[in-house]
Amino acid sequence: MKYNINLYLFDVNTNLNKTTSAATGNDLSPEMQTFYDTSLLQNERKKHYFTQFGQTQPLPKGNGKRVTWRRFDSFKPALTPLTEGVTPDGNKLNMQSIGKDVEQYGDYTAVSDRLQSEAIDPVISVCTEEHGAQAGDTLDTIVRNEVVSGTNVFYAGDKTSRAALTATDKVTPQLFHRVAVFLKKQLAPLKDGTYIAIIHPSVAYDLTESEGWIEAHKYATPENIYNGEIGKLYNIRFVEDPTMKVYNGNGSDVLAVYATIVMGAEAYRIIDPNDEGLRMIVKMAGTGGTSDPLEQRSTVGWKACQAAKILYQERIVRVESCATDSLIDVAN
Repeated sequence: MKYNINLYLFDVNTNLNKTTSAATGNDLSPEMQTFYDTSLLQNERKKHYFTQFGQTQPLPKGNGKRVTWRRFDSFKPALTPLTEGVTPDGNKLNMQSIGKDVEQYGDYTAVSDRLQSEAIDPVISVCTEEHGAQAGDTLDTIVRNEVVSGTNVFYAGDKTSRAALTATDKVTPQLFHRVAVFLKKQLAPLKDGTYIAIIHPSVAYDLTESEGWIEAHKYATPENIYNGEIGKLYNIRFVEDPTMKVYNGNGSDVLAVYATIVMGAEAYRIIDPNDEGLRMIVKMAGTGGTSDPLEQRSTVGWKACQAAKILYQERIVRVESCATDSLIDVAN
């Protein structure tokens, strides 16, 4: 639900973070809190692009802020024939330890007592909706930034660096075919029978008219389509993310270079602290103590802990390319 409200009609304290929100009285009923929590979470879930593919790693309460994973290298085929009566040297396990700290994120909006009394419900609904979208963007971008840091990179146009990319170096079906073959040779496991790609809309625009492209509704039922999924090519299902990573280009004929991630199953993990998940916080005027001596301010905000880590570099490829809109889009 959308509302058109001119917040400048209200006298908002300029030392606060802009405007927005509140509820009646000095008390937020459990029913209201549940309603606003649900609204926040629903809007947050709309923004899941990367978080829907990361395997979740629980972090129990009281276990610190760091998670450490241990992965063992695979054994190579034993191709040397055994000698009768002779015990071979055998093999040794090689273990890698990978760690990541959980960090806390959040934001809030403060509003004056006049805004609270003169525009209560519509404003708090708008505030909840906007903070839900912000929370989703924040948490998913944290995961995105980790995933795009992978070490396997393919450049469009057979170039060898980001700086060498020109406006004509766009993605092609053949490029993604090469990436799929690379992942197959790396023994990257499939997710539900395919690889997954996350792609910027500007890059998708140049790819979706290609021969062999299949729109998502033609091969999957609505309940089996990923959030943002638009189609399939060479056994790769593509998810369109408008916040996908965009880099600065070479500055001459290219302002934007786009990352597209192609990956197998369980390539990275997302830490889920059991006691520090996404939560909405509403503070009514009169609950701020000496920091709000005249009971002038209410706040609505959110906080959550989040972290992600690539566990298998060999299961992720970053494709860097230009697009038709490389002179329009900006880095993010």
